[in-house]
Parts: sequence; C-alpha cells; structure tokens
Amino acid sequence: MMRDIEKTIGNLISKQKTAYISSIDEDGFPNTKAMLPARKMVGIKEFYFSTNTSSMSVKLYRANPKACIYYADTRFFRGVKLIGTMEVLEDAEIKEECWKNGDTMYYSKGVTDPDYCILKFTATRGRYYANFKKENFDIS
Repeated sequence: MMRDIEKTIGNLISKQKTAYISSIDEDGFPNTKAMLPARKMVGIKEFYFSTNTSSMSVKLYRANPKACIYYADTRFFRGVKLIGTMEVLEDAEIKEECWKNGDTMYYSKGVTDPDYCILKFTATRGRYYANFKKENFDIS
C-alpha cells in the first residue's frame, strides 16, 4: 500500500518525457497516442496538454470526454494509469498560461493560432503498478 499516493505518483510522472493519452473512437474502441508531458499539473488530478485543434483526439474528446492517461517508467517497469475526463479548452488565458517558447514550431500563428488548444484531463481514479503489484486508488 502506498503511503503517499500523490507523492509516489507525482514523482513517477514528473520524470517521464512521454504521456500516453487515450480517447474512445466512434466505434467504441480505444484510441491512444503519445504526447509531450503535460504543460501544467495540479497535483495528480488535473493535467493540461497542448495539441492541435484539428487533431483527431480533439474531435473524439468533444464527442466523448471519457479519457485515460498513462505514464510508464520503463527502466523500473512501473507505471500509472489515470482515468477521468478530457475537456478541450480554447480560452486565451489557459492557452497563454500553457504556451512555451518554441511552440511556433507547432502553431505557426503563435498563442492565438486557431489550431492551438489545450486538453484538460481531470482524473477521478487510478491504478499503480510496481514491483509486480497493482494498487487501485481514488482521486478526490
């Protein structure tokens, strides 16, 4: 049993360079893609990712907000799956907050590029795997 879920999970996540996010497609099948790390995190409950408004994932999350994100530490064969919902945010304040130098490589028109948006994931529960053991937990 983890003593401090937030600390254990937060440490694992903070060291990973890739997040895997999953949506549900029109036929009810999972759609998973690798993403750059979250631009902003609030504990292990909220994660903010930048992406293209025109992406397939944005279309799928608008149709069905059920989502999952996964972080894997392949060196020590451990990982965490977080289950929750994904919102597509296009307001200027959050886009500005998540903007990083060099983002014009992805969004040529800058922070106001209509093809730039933020995906906000809100976790409700999770499952941690390490040392051949699994542990489910709720996030409040």
